[in-house]
Amino acid sequence: MSKVVETVEQLVKPITEELDLELVDIEYVKEGKNWFLRVYIDKEAGVDIEECGMVSERLSEKLDETDPIPYNYFLEVSSPGAERPLKKMKDYERAVGKRVHVKTYEPIDGEKTFEGTLLSFEQEELVVEYLMKTRKKQVVIPLDKIAKARLAISFS
Repeated sequence: MSKVVETVEQLVKPITEELDLELVDIEYVKEGKNWFLRVYIDKEAGVDIEECGMVSERLSEKLDETDPIPYNYFLEVSSPGAERPLKKMKDYERAVGKRVHVKTYEPIDGEKTFEGTLLSFEQEELVVEYLMKTRKKQVVIPLDKIAKARLAISFS
């Protein structure tokens, strides 16, 4: 599966660069009996349906030419949305000061899930301030201990 993601990344990167868009993430997943190839794109002001359509059309042509996927699949190109995943260094840098949701591979201070404000990101470590009952706490999370991280919507 990661080979498919790698190949698709090589095909879509020139397209997103030409259109001045950021490639956020690529997923190749099976849901029920169907396979989905999901490509998430973004830019500073957000992406619109036309940009998603352009990337989808161009990528679809490249995929038809190279045929890297052995199964029938659905291609979806969209914005990552408000709860955008944090994957690259610059994602974490841009998220400083924002609310984040972080899951770790192993417990840190007895917890594996943290949701709070990303105070800083330096030397491959995040400092997240979160509430534990009614007390504010801070946790330092090394980048290599993160299983998944994303922006989080705040309802306050």
